[in-house]
Amino acid sequence: MAGSHGGSPKSWLAVIVILIGFTVGGVALCLGPNWTLFWVGAGIIAVGGVIALVVDIFSDVIIDAPRVSQDNHS
Repeated sequence: MAGSHGGSPKSWLAVIVILIGFTVGGVALCLGPNWTLFWVGAGIIAVGGVIALVVDIFSDVIIDAPRVSQDNHS
């Protein structure tokens, strides 16, 4: 994936699991709050965090060369 800031599919899996957990927890807070469902969401987030650690998400960074701005305001 040269030339982009996208991650690998395994990293995106961790991100998607964390987002699902965040969504579940957020919906639970709007429904009352429903504390059981909130903690289920927190558990899903924790599972996503474990997945992120296992796939070493922080090493999955693609750094491009610095961009050079062509400023024509002379």
